[in-house]
Amino acid sequence: MKLIVGLGNPGDRYNNNRSNIGFKILDVIANNIGIEIKTKKKKSLIGRGDFEGDEVVLLKPQTFSELSGESVLYIASFLKIQVKDIVVIHEDLELELGQIVVTKGGENDSNPGVNSISVSLRSPNFIRIRIGVLNSSFNPKKREDFLREDFEPLENLSLIQIINDAEAAIRSISMGDIDEVIQKYHL
Repeated sequence: MKLIVGLGNPGDRYNNNRSNIGFKILDVIANNIGIEIKTKKKKSLIGRGDFEGDEVVLLKPQTFSELSGESVLYIASFLKIQVKDIVVIHEDLELELGQIVVTKGGENDSNPGVNSISVSLRSPNFIRIRIGVLNSSFNPKKREDFLREDFEPLENLSLIQIINDAEAAIRSISMGDIDEVIQKYHL
């Protein structure tokens, strides 16, 4: 069983924010494989079903991103899912819009949600799908403001391909050797 976590912030006002790319991708995957993410458990929404022949749990923490570890720890513990079987999808300001990088480990990351998960699980050894959201208007002094901005209209056109690419990465993780997937999706 795999636990696939999309990071984001709850509430309609954040739906199209850069920081909610994890939620967007998880919603599309859920729709494509016929899983409803609607069960409420421990400050999260979850859905369970079959993905590429394996049982998966899709998780959207309903705390703000920087507290995501609380939900991930609870669900992983409750369902006895090992850290190596957890996949976290999140935005990354070190990558250009649309770049996708698959890595293992989340220790000392600049993403507060990833750090929260590492601390809560007492291990950084989960799989990460890093989704680039950076564009030329980024100002490092206003990092949080940038992440809470909606995608620009032209960027919205790119989101379809970004989401499809992220779903392909998750399918590769489900079906293949993680080291091969990391090699395929690297900088």
